[in-house]
Amino acid sequence: MKFVVNAELAYEVNQRSTLLLCIHAYSTSNQLLSNEIFTTTRGATCDFFPLEAGQNRYVRIDTHDLSELLITYSVDVETNPDSQRVVDIDSVPITDVSPEALPYLFPSRYCESDELGPDAFRLFGNILGPLQKAKAVADWIFNNVTYQAGASDSSTTAMDTYRTRQGVCRDFAHLGIAFCRALSIPARYFAGYAANMHPQDFHACFEICVGNEWFLIDPTRMSHPLGMVRIATGFDAANTSVATIFGDVQLTRSSVDCQPAEGQILTPESLEGRVISLEP
Repeated sequence: MKFVVNAELAYEVNQRSTLLLCIHAYSTSNQLLSNEIFTTTRGATCDFFPLEAGQNRYVRIDTHDLSELLITYSVDVETNPDSQRVVDIDSVPITDVSPEALPYLFPSRYCESDELGPDAFRLFGNILGPLQKAKAVADWIFNNVTYQAGASDSSTTAMDTYRTRQGVCRDFAHLGIAFCRALSIPARYFAGYAANMHPQDFHACFEICVGNEWFLIDPTRMSHPLGMVRIATGFDAANTSVATIFGDVQLTRSSVDCQPAEGQILTPESLEGRVISLEP
């Protein structure tokens, strides 16, 4: 799949500040990047580097004496998603789970899987198979949590979302992760661009590890699973945040666009009985 990605962020700067941004697309053998361009208002300085064990790409921006800061990013992306039949995927016991996946079984800042454990087992404990459990989790979230912009903030956790039954994609992802970890399914946060999503914005969902492969789950159903471009992977939004600000800076405008290249249309063909992996 080929995509054209564009993002623009505009800020009002009230004092010299530092921004830590994570908007660059992930670069792997399964997600190839070309024609990548990143710009800032002249006068700002940038330092580019990866964080975490993977290839999450960050830029640290010093605003110096600027009063306004405009950031633009564009890239052409070619992904190679793998569609597999659920019946062909064998789960493995925890004793055989890859060491790299084991940390994604633990509670984290926004995903209190330990607190949600009793309800997770009540709701999903009688369902056989980790992929089937994860699908049931996603279906439950879609049917029971209202997508509502402004209903949550940067402090909202999975438990908060479970209680209020409202939130945005970030909150849907956190709740899905917490439920899956409570059910002994490694789960991690996925931040990315999503084609054909309305309205366009940075998007969040989650991945689960089954048979030592990672599979994509989007409980919002706002995006096509084949139309995802990975920005970052982490335990939750705490280490995959699009923007972390140190200083006095206010976002005044945000624009995100991810379109299939060459007029490709992502048709809603049935993925019933199948799952998507974006891993190499």
